Order: sequence, then structure tokens, then C-alpha cells
Amino acid sequence: MFEINTLPNGVRIICEKMPHVRSAAVGIFIDVGSRDEAPTENGSAHFIEHMLFKRTSAHSAAELAFAMDAIGGQINAYTTRENTCFYARVLDTHLNTAVDLLTEMFFDCAFDESETGSERGVILEEIGMYEDTPDDACYERLMSGCFKGALGRPVLGKPSTLEKMSGESLKGFKESRYTAGRIIISLCGNYEDSHLERIKERFSGMEKTRRVKRKSTLYGTTVSVRRKKTEQNQFCLAFPSNEVSSDDRFAMNLLTTILGGGVSSRLFQNIREKYGLCYSIFAFQSCFSDAGILSVATAVNKETEMRTLGLIGDELKRFLDGGVDEDELSRAREQAKSALVMSLESTNSRMLKMGNSLLALGKCLTPDELLERYDTVTSTEILSLAQKRLDFKQLSFSALGKTKGAEDYIKALGL
Repeated sequence: MFEINTLPNGVRIICEKMPHVRSAAVGIFIDVGSRDEAPTENGSAHFIEHMLFKRTSAHSAAELAFAMDAIGGQINAYTTRENTCFYARVLDTHLNTAVDLLTEMFFDCAFDESETGSERGVILEEIGMYEDTPDDACYERLMSGCFKGALGRPVLGKPSTLEKMSGESLKGFKESRYTAGRIIISLCGNYEDSHLERIKERFSGMEKTRRVKRKSTLYGTTVSVRRKKTEQNQFCLAFPSNEVSSDDRFAMNLLTTILGGGVSSRLFQNIREKYGLCYSIFAFQSCFSDAGILSVATAVNKETEMRTLGLIGDELKRFLDGGVDEDELSRAREQAKSALVMSLESTNSRMLKMGNSLLALGKCLTPDELLERYDTVTSTEILSLAQKRLDFKQLSFSALGKTKGAEDYIKALGL
């Protein structure tokens, strides 16, 4: 069972004991991402993620890396549009060391100016890597058009904003944003009460703060066509969807799975298997605290792009007209349930799910509660949700490659 402790300063700690395993995972979640940056700060949260792996007052970056490898541990981090996470997974006998290393990185990062400069180069290379990945570049164009303002800006930042950042400015951003009310610690696996007390001790010294409410955002339609030299043309369609905490999220997950979530999905069976027009086609969701999009993505050659888009449009309309049958629903439900259960057999996955659930929902549902939610979804509910979400008047579209004009693609979709 989950246990949630809230320290007097507002830091929340969620934990779950798994005494039958020999590993433990711990993560520091901060309710701050690229969405919380001013335009001139774009990329700060991700830059800080990199910097926390650098020098502290006690250790160099190499010494921190050697210390974690010396205990056979895994340490990592990520930044999204709405949160940042630093986490580690170790044998239960080394959990104290993992907690000490994570908290040292979190509280005592030196933000050395020379290392800030070298790490900026690493991030610029990371931006270049994403720019050379057509599906990522296509999706980023879609996001920047659908969500004006902070939510639509890239997590990695831009060269123009990164160039102006210094160790001092990044330290100031961290001190002003990474406050107690925005922090969650997630602990899962074979741990003792002394480990939990160690975490409480490390974070109890932070100044008391409240959680900060974000400025709301709205979805807007966009059509983006970008010419770039690629072997295939990349396409991404999007419709407005639910926020991450919506009661519709379980039905929406099944809808997405049936539409394009696996090899038995409609889009895969029709576009790839029946007609052989693409290698990969899939549907996915991007959900945030107050908004979301349902997307369909694929890449095809220039000669077959119009036929492919026409078939995608036909498949979406068929979904709206006829809904889903019970066999499709059963397959999607079992896919969702098995993916959920199997992921929760890992202490690291379980820890990440607990932390993210507390961030998004303010609570954490048990595995049985999650399975029950999927079991209660009906085909009627999915049809109703599809008719609400797959509104072609709110369709957004992004294309990247040796492209035609935007009006050609919209026409091919049957709009």
C-alpha cells in the first residue's frame, strides 16, 4: 500500500514497501518544466537537469559518476514540459548511498561557469540531434502551433536563449522555482524506516512554500508545412484531447490503442498491412495539466503520401461512424492492463508511476483500482468520446520533408 507523508514545509513523500525484492528506487520530482519558463528562460529547466550531474562542493562530475557505478546503481533524469525528475535505482544495501548522492546533486550543485559553457555545447548537440530526427521536428512544429506561449516552446530551449544563460542565472532559476511545495519524493522497493527518515531529514530544511498554480493554456488549430531534405515525408495530425487527470483518460487510452496503438490497431492493419504504404503508423496522446492532444503520425514517400493521407482520413471517419466492436475493445483492454501490470513489477517503473501520479492527480490509484477503471469502459463510451474528440473542425496538421502545399494535404485528408 502507498504511504504519503507531507513535511511541514510542503514537500510530499510517497512510498511503497516491496520486501520481496532486493532493489529500491528513489526519485526527486519537481513540478517545474519548460512550461514554467519565461521566453528568455526557455531551456533553463533542461539545462539545470544537465548541470546537477556536474560538480558539487564535495565531488567532481567524474567522482559522482564513479560513486554510483561503484555500487552498481543506475542514475538518470528527465525534463518534460511540466516537470523534472532525478532518480536512482540500486540494490537495497546501497540505498543510503543513492539518497546521499541524489540529495548532494540536488542541493549542492556548484553551477561552475566553465562547466556551464561545456554543457551548453552538449545541449546544442542534443538540439541538433532532434532537428535531424524528422518525427521529433515535425511534432515540435505541431506543438508550437497548437499551444501558443510556454507550453508550445521546446523543452531543450533554443540556441538564442541558451547562449545567454550562465551558471549564476541557472542557479537563480533553480532557487526561485525548485521550492518545497513543488517537490515530491517517491520511494519504492525494499527499504527500511531509517531510509525514509533519512529522506525526511534531507528535505525538512527547505523553506515552507505553497504549490504554484500555472497560467492556463488553450488549444488552437494549426497547419504547418516545412520543407526539409529527407528520404520520407513526415506527417502528424492532432485533435484536442483531455488533460492528464480527466476521468476520460481510461477510455481515451483504449480509443488510442484501437485506433493506432499496436499491430492489431486499425491504422496499422489498414495503412501498413493491407496497402503496404508505410513502415510505421501510430496514434498517441500528449496530456498536460489542463490540455492535451491526440495525434496520428507516420512517414511515407512522396509518391504515396496523398493516398496515405486519404486512407487515414477515411479510417478516422469510419471510427466516428461505426465505433468499435467488442473484440477490438477486449484486445485494447487486455493490452492496457497487461502493460500496466508488467510495468509495475519493476521498482523503478513503480516509483516513477507513483511520483507522476501524485504530481498529476494529487493521489495514487492502486493497481486494482486502475484495472477496474479499464474494465468499466464500454464501446458506447468510446464512440461518444470519439465523436467528441475527433472533430475535424479542430484538426491540426504538421508536415516535414519534400512537401507540397498545405492546401494539398488538407484536401487529401478529405476535408
